[in-house]
Amino acid sequence: QVQLVESGGGLVQAGGSLRLSCAASRSIFSMNFMGWYRQAPGKQRDLVAAITSGGITNYADSVKGRFTISRENAKNTVYLQMNNLKPEDTAVYYCQGLPGNYWGQGTQVTVSS
Repeated sequence: QVQLVESGGGLVQAGGSLRLSCAASRSIFSMNFMGWYRQAPGKQRDLVAAITSGGITNYADSVKGRFTISRENAKNTVYLQMNNLKPEDTAVYYCQGLPGNYWGQGTQVTVSS
C-alpha cells in the first residue's frame, strides 16, 4: 500500500507560478507511471501530465509549454511545475501512481484573473 500526499496548491494571480508536490509513503522507484490529474467543479477528472519510470513525459495540449512534470525517486516525490497559470487551470489537482492505482487526496489550485 502506498499513500500519496499532494501539497503546494493555493491562490495565485493569472501569469503566476506554483509547484505541486506529490510525496509517497514509500519508494516510487517501481511506479511505472506517475500522473497529475485535475478536476474542476462539475467536470470530469482529466490527465494533465504524466511521467514514466524511464522519464518519458506526456502533457495535455492545454498545458504544453507551461507545465513540467518531474520525479525525484530519492525523495519519493513527483513534482508539477506550473508556470503562466490561467484562470482555466483552476481545479483540484490529484496525483496518481501505477501500478496499484494509488491516489492522493488532492490540492486546490485557484487562479484569479
